[in-house]
Amino acid sequence: MPTPFANEPITFNWTEDRVKAIHAGLVKVRERADEIRPLRFKAERDTDGETIESYNPANHSELLGRTVKANADIAKNAVEYAHNSFRNYWSKTDVHMRARILMRAAGLMRSKYRDELNAYLILEAGKSWTEADADTAEAIDFCEFYAREAIKLQGDRQPLTDLPGEDNNQYFIPLGVISVIPPWNFPLAIMAGMTVAALVTGNTVVLKPASVTPLVAARFVEILEEAGLPAGVLQFIPGGGSDVGNAIVEHPLTRMVAFTGSKEVGLGIAEKCGKLAQGQIWIKRTILEMGGKDAMLIDEGSDYEDAANAIVAAAFGFQGQKCSACSRAIFVGDSYDKIVPLIVEKASKIKVGPTEEQGNFMGPVIDKNAQESIMKYIAVGTKEGKLLLGAKKGDDAGYFVEPTIFGEVKPDARIHCEEIFGPVLACLRAKNFQEGLDIVNSTEYGLTGAVYSRNAEHLELARREFHVGNLYLNRKCTGALVGSQPFGGFNMSGTDSKAGGKEYMLLFTQAKLVSEKINW
Repeated sequence: MPTPFANEPITFNWTEDRVKAIHAGLVKVRERADEIRPLRFKAERDTDGETIESYNPANHSELLGRTVKANADIAKNAVEYAHNSFRNYWSKTDVHMRARILMRAAGLMRSKYRDELNAYLILEAGKSWTEADADTAEAIDFCEFYAREAIKLQGDRQPLTDLPGEDNNQYFIPLGVISVIPPWNFPLAIMAGMTVAALVTGNTVVLKPASVTPLVAARFVEILEEAGLPAGVLQFIPGGGSDVGNAIVEHPLTRMVAFTGSKEVGLGIAEKCGKLAQGQIWIKRTILEMGGKDAMLIDEGSDYEDAANAIVAAAFGFQGQKCSACSRAIFVGDSYDKIVPLIVEKASKIKVGPTEEQGNFMGPVIDKNAQESIMKYIAVGTKEGKLLLGAKKGDDAGYFVEPTIFGEVKPDARIHCEEIFGPVLACLRAKNFQEGLDIVNSTEYGLTGAVYSRNAEHLELARREFHVGNLYLNRKCTGALVGSQPFGGFNMSGTDSKAGGKEYMLLFTQAKLVSEKINW
């Protein structure tokens, strides 16, 4: 039995050796820039066909590598091959063997490839060093945690009430082919988490990575293979959502879709999975983790200095490109006038630039479309609130946007209600704590939120009425840890699947009860 689970430490203080390791990782990534990463299609590696080119968003003229691009026909064949692999082999394997593969993968990431993976996240996704290391650490955590939980779920006898004269047993068996469609903002952690949760419970996987960050996903697949994952169990097929994505969602042999991304795409997947395809004999399951419009509510008399630091970190870490990012801050009474100037002062000192330079806290947004969308929202914000900071692009060599803050925003403003997914913070006033909660709950989302207060009654009220899947009291609203803070949200934020929690494994299995009459 593996040792008890413990979260992988995140690096905040970079030693000289780790700095050298990051630089070595950056060199390794760039050394493979001319390489074409193959599909894992059927049980083979396919290097033929069109490719997806991955560029550095901090320097959009720098090509980082290519991956072979799948199409709808390849996607359909991948699902069918994965189905055969499930039926003929993988579903029959011992859970301890599957768990050992995950544990080995975690060990390889921890001891051998950590800063190489960090380098992919820095260059391909634009993450700062610590944000990249947190992403890698979470991927390690998912492998370690899900390996242990799968053994508990599938390797042990499940407790049932004894019934005289009968032997009753309940088993949790795998589902079949899982189509995994991860996001670009956590292109290692979320991609790895959904993939290994499916694999360790005995399912086969068809993985379509995000089109702007396929290289780090390809590297993770290589690590799984090094750890012992058999060929054909995981189909790796980068491609577009309109052809490859739709094909693996709609295929009648797809048993479940695990998706993290936008509300619009998530709702489209839910609609497609709700339609019975010809030859389909099950109701498709879905894990849909979508958007957020996350708020931090600051009460009068709270720790304003700590709250200001938390808001700045949650709003502008990874350029605000987290579904859990603080995109709106609501201030009760005179706390607005005391804390908003602090936030502006702290945010004005943020260094923006290419994140391969360790001192830059904010890097580029992911691509040109994201930059243009954010700038359009900023233009809207100048009409809806008082511009306090930012509203400018950065160096034209990359897709940079300065940290931007609007004050005196009203609850019906678009920049308060709509997900921007960038470094834009809306600041609002509330007359009292209850009005603050009403403002918090006025959007269609319900992912994360935070409250700063020294009032015990207000904290208890927030526990009951702050309607989000992950609520944090007197700390920032980002940074959930596997095992301690299972992650998922309400309303249009998704299906609240609680990634990183014990119950998550149940979503990838089905319960089978076997009852035998005792005749001896």
